[in-house]
Amino acid sequence: MSSPAADSTFRTAVAEQLSSFVAEQHRLLTDLDPMVGDLVDTAAAFTAGGKLLRPTFCHAGWLLAGGAPGDPRIAAAGAAFEWLQGSALVHDDLMDGSDTRRGRPSVHRDFEARHRDARALGDAAEYGARVAILLGDLLLAWADQHFRRARPDERTADLWDFCKSEVVSGQFLDVVAQTRDRFDIDSAMHVVRFKAAKYTVERPLHVGAALAGADDALLAELTDVALPLGEAFQLRDDVLGVFGDPADTGKPAGDDLREGKRTVLVARTAQVVGDERVLGLLGTAEGVDELRDLIDSSGALAAVEGDIDRLSDRAHAAIAAIGPHAVELLAPLVDAATRRVR
Repeated sequence: MSSPAADSTFRTAVAEQLSSFVAEQHRLLTDLDPMVGDLVDTAAAFTAGGKLLRPTFCHAGWLLAGGAPGDPRIAAAGAAFEWLQGSALVHDDLMDGSDTRRGRPSVHRDFEARHRDARALGDAAEYGARVAILLGDLLLAWADQHFRRARPDERTADLWDFCKSEVVSGQFLDVVAQTRDRFDIDSAMHVVRFKAAKYTVERPLHVGAALAGADDALLAELTDVALPLGEAFQLRDDVLGVFGDPADTGKPAGDDLREGKRTVLVARTAQVVGDERVLGLLGTAEGVDELRDLIDSSGALAAVEGDIDRLSDRAHAAIAAIGPHAVELLAPLVDAATRRVR
């Protein structure tokens, strides 16, 4: 069963919004200088092929609050979330030193290679980093610009702004966590809530519902769904970052371990085998295989799979408490978020 919130008509509408917006930006920005057109093309290519999960949750909130199917306002809001996600990913890849994204070179690696191939002056890695920062900023500007096309009222605009502030806060907490010499499951889950749960599920649901005129009571009920579901989504992401098939994820196997990410999966492993042993392996290319084996043999993988099941059950219970319409719209999205392979 698929959710009406994930129907192909809505996905097509979002894709058309993105495409027409890029064409408009290309015309405007190449008037400044033809070279900027390359930046626009890179932004469009980088955001292509996404799962459209945040737009889908935004659409679900809209429909649940009585929004009309096919209204271009909700497609505009969904498109804005795609630009916001693109901005976050460009910066995230740079901070993590990731080489690939969706099977293609990450933005900073792409422009680093271009600089090197052109035998340009200066440091190629610095050039790639600078372009990635600028591209991420451009995508953030596009997100705000596109969101205005949804004609949000002040309350909905506040929710949009909260979403941006929360994801930056979550990223900051993640950066700080990587400076500590110990692992803590509660702290790792705290990062998950702000970096992923609120940003991926709660705020998209809130924005869509508020855009359709939802009251505060419905927003509170959606929070009860979103937080456990968003946490389960990120835990699945953590599992895929270690054990996922590169053909599905678009990133090398074990990339999260190589990048030194302080995930719940890693924290649970350290709880069994010790902080010192995990610290000696995490963030090194040569430690990936051994740490992956430890995650499995220590029971950490099974524990996180159990966490995902428990959080998914909480989300389903919260959906059922809202009513049958919520079950129709949201229940299929639980599996889409937590049983995915990419």
